[in-house]
Amino acid sequence: QVQLVESGGGLVQAGGSLRLSCAASGRTFTTPNMGWFRQAPGKEREFVAAISWNTRSTYYADSVKGRFTISRDNAKSTVYLQMNGLQPEDTAVYYCAIDNDLILRVGATFYDYWGQGTQVTVSS
Repeated sequence: QVQLVESGGGLVQAGGSLRLSCAASGRTFTTPNMGWFRQAPGKEREFVAAISWNTRSTYYADSVKGRFTISRDNAKSTVYLQMNGLQPEDTAVYYCAIDNDLILRVGATFYDYWGQGTQVTVSS
């Protein structure tokens, strides 16, 4: 059993910052790549950022590149998403997920375990 718990969401004005956290517990994985995804009302879930199990690789969606930073602390089994320069179009429910694979992948279908999500709302 795996549990992922996101936190850190909230309401922020455009141009502001938030830091999301995702704490994992339960089953351990050999190569737990971690990803952040988001889903806005009426839209499909989309990839935001991912980080490899050994922290050597990261990948970002073009829409957040240069504004968001993904990181992880394996000792705490926690992954973070620092979001700067937030815009109204970043408003969504943000989810973290685990993909136990050697290759860092961005497709949501590769991620087997998901958190419950945390709401991020950016006002203009």
